[in-house]
Amino acid sequence: MRVLIVDDEIEMGRMLVDGLRAKTYDASHCASADEAFTLVMEGKVDLVATDLRMRGMNGIELCQRIAVNRPDVPVVVMTGFGTLDTAIETIRAGAFDFLTKPFGIDSLVLVVERAISQRNLREEVKRLRIANYAHEPLEGLLGDSAPMQAVTELVNRIAESDTTTLVTGETGTGKELVARAIHSRSKRREGPFIAINCGAMPASLLESELFGHVKGAFTDARDNRTGLFVEANGGTLLLDEVGEMPLSMQVKLLRALETRTVRVVGSNVERPFDVRVVAATNRDLESAVEEQAFREDLLYRLNVIQVALPPLRARGNDVLALAQHFLQRFAARGKKNVNGFLVAVAEKLLAYAWPGNVRELQNAMERAVALAEHEQIVVDDLPEKIRDYQPSHFLVTANDPQELVSMEEVERRYALRVLEAVGGNKSLATRILGWDRKTLYRRLERWGINSAN
Repeated sequence: MRVLIVDDEIEMGRMLVDGLRAKTYDASHCASADEAFTLVMEGKVDLVATDLRMRGMNGIELCQRIAVNRPDVPVVVMTGFGTLDTAIETIRAGAFDFLTKPFGIDSLVLVVERAISQRNLREEVKRLRIANYAHEPLEGLLGDSAPMQAVTELVNRIAESDTTTLVTGETGTGKELVARAIHSRSKRREGPFIAINCGAMPASLLESELFGHVKGAFTDARDNRTGLFVEANGGTLLLDEVGEMPLSMQVKLLRALETRTVRVVGSNVERPFDVRVVAATNRDLESAVEEQAFREDLLYRLNVIQVALPPLRARGNDVLALAQHFLQRFAARGKKNVNGFLVAVAEKLLAYAWPGNVRELQNAMERAVALAEHEQIVVDDLPEKIRDYQPSHFLVTANDPQELVSMEEVERRYALRVLEAVGGNKSLATRILGWDRKTLYRRLERWGINSAN
């Protein structure tokens, strides 16, 4: 294990390094807290033993910075001023333990061994938790198709961090379920999970909901109110439909995310918050930035890690697993003896494009169970648009000249198929088609298709 001694008394530092090396530790020394913090952030240290009083940044400040930025690295504070108040101050700063000078090398070794043992145990618990989750579907999100396995793997990798995450996907793909899965698998799972729809209210009301207000701040402010950023302290805040947030609020949200504080409406008070922020949207935010409907700097702040949910039509046989799940749920709720569906129904479910995604499938199965007169769902129990759906295939290997179409028509159909497959995300569509955005908009206009849709 790599132990770093931080002490501006060079001889003391060298003596401790020699003692630790004699006990087989990989020990090194630096004379300033600033240098020590740099080494910690570069991942070159497993444990820090720091003096309390040094020139520049002191041991308490170093301990605090490490606790915030690298909580996996334990810190032992060493001082010749061993008062109770000092000990309490170091522990509050996040130190693992406190040693009063003078001490023997065996005392330091004992503390280091305990710190490393606790660190290793914490890492093992984390590893086992991730390994346990790795083979479980995300809570509420069934299916083992390759796209969903990729989503599950990514969620497991990012859940333990506090990194701001953007969940994207079409309406009905389960963005809130993914946000809840991130929360439930994180170190914040014992804290609150709070969600707010950013497109469901005007800017002034949204500001009050997120940041809070004081009594009398506006006409209906009859009492003080704590905002959701503060209410979610220690937990996760989901900013759903963040792409619909008014521009005036986007500026204030960006400031809050950068400073980790919120300004209560009607007050000059800044309140800090400790929240993992997850944002969700069904909009193409890159297009919104180009259209000046969304701030580019806010997009960068939100899109640190993106979890892109696949549309249901891209999930293969997951459609059937989900359909069976919903069938069993609604049959049990309605106390109906319905236990499956015919092969013809499965074919219809797999062929349909599911523009409303999982939510539409759920509604379709609820309707089918309600109408079912047999133990199995039949085609007539499905909604008409699913029964009569015709896939948008076109032939490129036809021998009959009457079946062949012009290159213009091939281009039109293919471009529309790409747009359908990516859920209308024009940034992704242009990359697949190899066009720039202006070309795509010109073609859509020529084909009489509203490019805003």
